[in-house]
Formats: sequence, structure tokens, C-alpha cells
Amino acid sequence: MSTTDGLHDEWEPLLHGYADGELDAANALKVEEHLDGCTGCAARLGEIKAQQALIAQDGVRWPASEALRSRLSAALQREIAAPQRQREPVMSWRLFLDRFTRWSLLPSAAVLATCLLFVTLRPEPGPSLEDQLISSHVHSLLANHLTDVLTSDQHTVKPWFNGKIDFSPPVVDLKDKEFPLVGGRIDYLNGRVVATLIYRRGKHVINLFIWPSSGNATPAAEREGYNLLNWTQAGLDFWAVSDVNAADLKEFQQDFVEETSK
Repeated sequence: MSTTDGLHDEWEPLLHGYADGELDAANALKVEEHLDGCTGCAARLGEIKAQQALIAQDGVRWPASEALRSRLSAALQREIAAPQRQREPVMSWRLFLDRFTRWSLLPSAAVLATCLLFVTLRPEPGPSLEDQLISSHVHSLLANHLTDVLTSDQHTVKPWFNGKIDFSPPVVDLKDKEFPLVGGRIDYLNGRVVATLIYRRGKHVINLFIWPSSGNATPAAEREGYNLLNWTQAGLDFWAVSDVNAADLKEFQQDFVEETSK
């Protein structure tokens, strides 16, 4: 990338997110690569950090007490440790309405307030892993971020992941099987950083997401016009997502497994 003294306005939101440590691994890497060649944005990042340092000075902000920090930290740890399942409400709406109907004859707002305290609304469930996979697949096509490393050379793509993830994904070029390798990138799915290999079948893109295995394989599925195929191999989970037909995606899986098992 050629060096430039101009500030790119479109990078402003990403620079703030980078300075605040709020970007995922893929976007953080994207910003760092841009900063290596853009003195204007590098200078702007310095201004943002200087403003943060100024705001952090004593007398400028109101620091949280250690007691509050401890309570927040404990609450976050409980949330992380809680089972990721949809909890049942303490009291169903049917039971609530039944009690309210019987108690409404009592002219007491305290009774209604007490009843409401026992009602826990069902929380909105988060997106499923399949939803996240499809979203990442579609985003890679729409946001012009299909690859972080664009090459069909498997010996370039594999070492590119070194230091960016805590495992070593297998990388093969399947051009002889009509599934040429396009490149690789880093994604963030289901609470962890994952490796993604990109292949093509004609004009169709196949995103292959890889991370250490959880031991639970999921049957093949079709959602929103996209096919998903999951398998486990050598201690790793593989998820292939594409709009190719199910037969072609299954053929891709078989070719990938055969080639990486040699």
C-alpha cells in the first residue's frame, strides 16, 4: 500500500473502535494493515489516543469505585458461567393472569406490584451458530472482505494463520477437483476466533470455517437458501457454508477430507 498524508474519512469509525479495543480480530487486523501505509490515519489515531489520555486524567472523569468494579466483574463472570440455554420464566403469563384475575377484586396496588415482582420475562434468545455462520458468509460477500490473504498457494495461506489463532488449520488447494482455493481470513464466531478458508465452485463461493472441536457434530442443513455441512476431523470442527447445491457441497467435503488425510 502506498503511503499517503491524507485522512480517510471512511476509516474514522474503525479508528475509534480500534482505539477503544472494541474491534474483532479481523477488523483490528484490517486497521493495522491500513495504518502501516497511511500516515494520515496513523496521525488521527494518535489524536484519538491523546484525547482518551486527557479524558482519563484525574479530575476530568468520575472513576468507578473498586466496589462497583468488583460487583460488575462478578456479575459478568456469573453470566459467562451460566448455561447458554433459554431459561424458563419463574412464573408463566397464564399463571400471572389467573392470579391477577382472582386478586383484582382487592383494592390494593401493593398486591399487583407484588405479583409483578414474580414475573420474569422470557429473554430474547441470541443467534444460533448456524445463523452466525450464514451471517458471516453473506457479510464476506457483501462487505468486500472475502479474504485477508488472497492467494491460491496453500503454502502461503497456512503460515499466514500463525500467531493469529491458537491452532493450525489444514490448508489444501482442490483446483484439480474443481474447488480452487481462493485464500483465507480470520472470523469471530460463537465467542471465539476461527480460521476461514475460501474456495470456489464455478461462480459460487464456499466458506469453510474451522476451530477446535467441541465433540458434537451437527447434521447437514439448508437455511435461507444456503447449505451448511459440518464434520469433525483431527480434533477440529469444520463448517462449510455455500449456495452451491447439497451434492456439490458434500463432494467438496469428501475431496477436502481425502486430501488432508494423505
